[in-house]
Amino acid sequence: MSEIPQARSRASAAFRPAINIVRFLWGSPPSAFGLVVLTLLILVALIAPIIATHDPYVQNLGNTLQAPGGEHLFGTDELGRDIFSRLVYGSRITLTIIFLVSVIVGPIGLLVGTTSGYFGGRFDTVMMRITDIFLSFPSLILSLAFVAALGPSLNNAIIAIALTAWPPIARLARAETMTFRQADYIAAARLQGASPARIIWRSIVPMCLPSVLIRLTLNMATVILTAAGLGFLGLGAQPPLPEWGAMIATGRRYMIDSWWLVTFPGLAILAVSLAFNLLGDGLRDALDPKQMNRR
Repeated sequence: MSEIPQARSRASAAFRPAINIVRFLWGSPPSAFGLVVLTLLILVALIAPIIATHDPYVQNLGNTLQAPGGEHLFGTDELGRDIFSRLVYGSRITLTIIFLVSVIVGPIGLLVGTTSGYFGGRFDTVMMRITDIFLSFPSLILSLAFVAALGPSLNNAIIAIALTAWPPIARLARAETMTFRQADYIAAARLQGASPARIIWRSIVPMCLPSVLIRLTLNMATVILTAAGLGFLGLGAQPPLPEWGAMIATGRRYMIDSWWLVTFPGLAILAVSLAFNLLGDGLRDALDPKQMNRR
């Protein structure tokens, strides 16, 4: 029976750092705003069929361009589809883009950055010159080139965004690796016969993770804007998918008289992008060793 309290204490100790970070973020109004917005985004995406008032794909040509009101909270578009319901289901597309880009970009950036920083020499020179080539182009322009080559679709847009978003992560991971590749514990691991792969995975990657996590969070605002830009240009999610950028693109022809077609999707993009920026700033402060010592 004594093993149960010990297991609970170990579980509590494992979750304590995360709880402390959430408390720190909640104590700062800007970070709390970002946390609340992103929590709402996740909840809305999870329960979209429950809170959506209409089917986002059903057209009603007898009810087109209706102003926001009781039956249609955010109005209807040029095909009579409910904008609120399309925004709700569009949150799923936004979360899908955020998740898949993070899953692709994080490991690629960590792999390139940590191996370049650890091995150095010609390998580092070659990998950093490739990184510089990617960084020399604006992310949206480079994403447009990749999508033009792959073809317009949501999946290809995600691949294109991921291919343009990893270089900053790689640069950061390389800089972090170079600061402690000569550390005593790295030298001790070499003397014990640890392979470079084991040293990188067990000793260097954990040290890079906090900075990479912060950078990924800050990059998500750019990812969302790039995805919206591709959708606006017709190269991202294709109709009838309710992607926010594509909704603005279709509504811009009627925006003079029907302002709600572009206002609500634009506010959604603004809120989520701002939330990621504020949350990233908060995480940077929360993971700062000086701040952690104060706590």
